[in-house]
Amino acid sequence: MALAITLSVMVMEIVGGVLSDSLALIADAAHMATDALGLGMALLAIHFANRPAGPNRTFGFARAEILAALANCVLLLGVGGFLVFEAVERFITPAETKGGLAIAFAAVGLVANVVSLSLLMRGQQESLNVRGAYLEVLADTLGSLAVIVSAGVIMATGWQPADPIASLVIGLMIVPRTVKLLRETLNVLLEAAPKGVDMAEVRAHITELPGVLDVHDLHAWTITSGMPVL
Repeated sequence: MALAITLSVMVMEIVGGVLSDSLALIADAAHMATDALGLGMALLAIHFANRPAGPNRTFGFARAEILAALANCVLLLGVGGFLVFEAVERFITPAETKGGLAIAFAAVGLVANVVSLSLLMRGQQESLNVRGAYLEVLADTLGSLAVIVSAGVIMATGWQPADPIASLVIGLMIVPRTVKLLRETLNVLLEAAPKGVDMAEVRAHITELPGVLDVHDLHAWTITSGMPVL
């Protein structure tokens, strides 16, 4: 459902961006294109993750979710860089944006994004993969708000730089949350100790057991979201 909504709004915003000559609206549509791909990868990863384990893959395809989250991070960083570059280009070569059209299309996109957020809200607390998709849609929601504000400024004052500024904001706000998600994803792939697990405390607890003199090669890692291993 969230994927269908994202694809529909993406097409609508591309049309709206071309008609209104709004870089901010096109930027939001470009971000939605990565969202659609990200949501598709998330669904595919969930499908593979639910496949049973076998003799050669003792954990099954559970880590497919983490790989999808990593791919989403790479996509988001690429889109953020592209939007910043295009915004700088628009400052150098200004264009006249039709504020009224941009507001109309962005408002529809805002409503659709809020619906998608509500659909993904619960799952993002349990899965890094779904969380990546949730963060992408959240950025789209903020992007739609930025387009509405910039178009409103253009309509009220005629100040055209508001459009590339909004595009620049959309590009820049993608980066910090993506870096945070990327750090968490890499921690899983590099088999860091699960968050909240005190390895010294685990070691102390094991050595207190009757008959245990010492603990060698104690390892703890995460296979996928919610699946720590010791």
